Amino acid sequence: MKNKISPTGVEKVMRENDFIVSMTDLKGRITYGNRIFIEFSGYSEEELLGTQHNIIRHPDMPRAVFKLLWDVISSGDECSAYVKNLAKDGSFYWVFANVTPMLDHQGNITGYFSVRRKPDPAVVKTMGDVYRIMLEEEQRAGAKDAIAASTKLLLDILSQKGMSYDEFIHTL
Repeated sequence: MKNKISPTGVEKVMRENDFIVSMTDLKGRITYGNRIFIEFSGYSEEELLGTQHNIIRHPDMPRAVFKLLWDVISSGDECSAYVKNLAKDGSFYWVFANVTPMLDHQGNITGYFSVRRKPDPAVVKTMGDVYRIMLEEEQRAGAKDAIAASTKLLLDILSQKGMSYDEFIHTL
């Protein structure tokens, strides 16, 4: 299902005690979404289940962020990220996401579990600036080289700070 929703610029702000929870299969298709996920996304449970999780991908999010996330979680590690999501009505909402692989008894990844909470507004500003620069780099590089160019830019920023991505995200 291709997302053809136009962003409105209207922000929904998560409440302090909200936790958005979802689960996906190995391909990123939604298998579960809690009531807070349904509320903020604006989609019904029926519309979400079986749909790619990127149904809520905001066009302000650089593709390289999701490539990084998928590389980390598909290797069996957890990943945290600040993410700007797009609701069905065109509004947006920022989250601090933690995505964890779900494992069977043999240690094989069977899907992914994500918990998102309200992010710190100051960090949202910082990450929004980083993502804007990354997105500009993706657009400059063109579709074929977008992810590589944006990833290089992010790695350069991290190198200047002397941090890994995980350290950077958790020190903000």
